[in-house]
Amino acid sequence: MRAEEYQRRRRLPRHLQRRPEPERPFSYEIRPAEQRDIEDIREIYNHYVTNSVVTFDERKWTHRQWKDKFLHLQKLDLPFLVAVAPTGQVLGYALVSPWSGKSSFRYTVENSIYLGQAATGKGLGTALLAALIAACEEKGLREIVAVISDTGAEGSLALHRRFGFEEVGRMGRVGFKFGRWLGTVYLQKSLTPPRRPGRLARLLRPSSGG
Repeated sequence: MRAEEYQRRRRLPRHLQRRPEPERPFSYEIRPAEQRDIEDIREIYNHYVTNSVVTFDERKWTHRQWKDKFLHLQKLDLPFLVAVAPTGQVLGYALVSPWSGKSSFRYTVENSIYLGQAATGKGLGTALLAALIAACEEKGLREIVAVISDTGAEGSLALHRRFGFEEVGRMGRVGFKFGRWLGTVYLQKSLTPPRRPGRLARLLRPSSGG
């Protein structure tokens, strides 16, 4: 602050001096993802592609790639959730994908959670993972697998362990990014027994044909 500005503010009566605006409370709504959210989701994910090793992707995803993924998960009736600010901006997202295309794995999925940079450290990851687990249980899924980098993803490991994910294995030096070797940690959580099979189970059920 310049000296003359400081002196001018000192001469102002206290009730006329500008007070700093109070910080707005962090608020959001968690809902199913929609096509209008794709661009925000793409930007969130691509930040991690170019700046971290929490994803092993090295190339940014295009809008078309995310649209294809969205439509594929929608066809399988798998949960894809977003946390949205009152302004409509996506603050983070959580989804599950098929663990394998083989029909015997139809009740097992792999989860992914990513937060925008402005939404980290505020409990949003906890809220998204809780909502994702509940959505998976409603769909009749039985197992969730998390595959997490063994480097630079300590927060994600801690988050999953708080929700009862148990480490079931590790693979070392299976990825190479930013000039270094990376490994993966596998965690798994069992869900409550399904009340009914969801669309994913029906789509991947073995064919009765010969």
